[in-house]
Amino acid sequence: MVNFRSFIFIVFASLFTHYSYAQVKDYSFGEGLQYTAKDSTFGIKASLRFQSLFMANWNVHNDNLNDIGNLESNILIRRARLKFDGFAYSPKLSYKVELGLSNRDLDHEGAKYYGEGGNLILDAYLKWNFYKGFSLKVGQFKLSGNRARLVSSADMQFVDRSILNSRFNLDRDIGASLHYDKVLGKQFGLHLSAAFAQGEGRNITSGNIGGYQTTFKIELMPFGKFIKKGAYVGGDVYREQKPKLAVAVAFDRNAGAGRARGNKGAFFPGGIVLQDLYTGFADFMFKYKGFSMMGEYVIRQTSSNSPMLVDQNGGFTPFQYFTGTAVNLQAGYVFKNNFELAARYSHLGPESFSMADISNHYTLGASKYIKGHSLKVQTDLGYIQNQLLDDGLTWRVQIEVGF
Repeated sequence: MVNFRSFIFIVFASLFTHYSYAQVKDYSFGEGLQYTAKDSTFGIKASLRFQSLFMANWNVHNDNLNDIGNLESNILIRRARLKFDGFAYSPKLSYKVELGLSNRDLDHEGAKYYGEGGNLILDAYLKWNFYKGFSLKVGQFKLSGNRARLVSSADMQFVDRSILNSRFNLDRDIGASLHYDKVLGKQFGLHLSAAFAQGEGRNITSGNIGGYQTTFKIELMPFGKFIKKGAYVGGDVYREQKPKLAVAVAFDRNAGAGRARGNKGAFFPGGIVLQDLYTGFADFMFKYKGFSMMGEYVIRQTSSNSPMLVDQNGGFTPFQYFTGTAVNLQAGYVFKNNFELAARYSHLGPESFSMADISNHYTLGASKYIKGHSLKVQTDLGYIQNQLLDDGLTWRVQIEVGF
């Protein structure tokens, strides 16, 4: 069996072996290693990135800022990713493979659901632009849920995403999605997508547990496209010279969801009567001359309007879905020296799952973009206002390096 280290060596060795037969251009830091076959029937970009994170957490006893204690701190490699993307045979047939190498990327719920292997693969899909604005994507990929989840973890405005994303995102799954892109008039952008997925999350080998998952999304860009797909990049690092706005709504149904958060969270044991999970999203992104603002709203309910699960005899069980609502608003300004100040407010309102989870999150962030999002230093200070538990204080510092 070829181990992972050997696989990486083979990939890069093959690239350099065929160096003289490829079309090679000069690229700058952060743009990866890019090659195109001499006959233009194949293209590949290989890139590597990682995040080094320090974080500290304190309890605010009795919600009194004069009584802070119980420091917990940690230093870790938050993410380490290896990505390959390009085209095969024709530019209309593109592909992407992204691997997660850090411990948090590889963690999973056990061999029963994931087999004896790791949880290595993040993305692995083909995308075929088969007719004008129509494209078909097949494989494992991010489902079209909230905007922050679709922003790459390399391109975030803060050290990490909000509590809305943590509790309600759709994440990745295995299936197919149909996309349609159209420009109406001179600049009005329209994007539609519909996805059909297994519904249990990425890299599941145990097969479909309940039913399947369907996701629909519509996005409008009334003032035209953003620079370098900036509608899904944190902060206005490209400094849009004209106002740009993206507005989107999405709906997801996970039939017979076998996990507490649909295709995320703990798996439910056998003998449970599973319910359908319905999730609705609405979000926007606005950018203009260094200023950016993003907003998200999500609501999730079950088919019975109750998060409680019963057994096959109708008796209540200790298992529940995570349902409810959440809001996230964030804004920032990138100065001309590529230093950004940003602020974020998030509210988490779960539906009786755990009253202790009802909370408000306030975050102040600062970022220095040395080479855009490819080389940056970020820090943020957060205050978590809990309804029932002690409040919390957090401080994080992170360095992002992407080749």
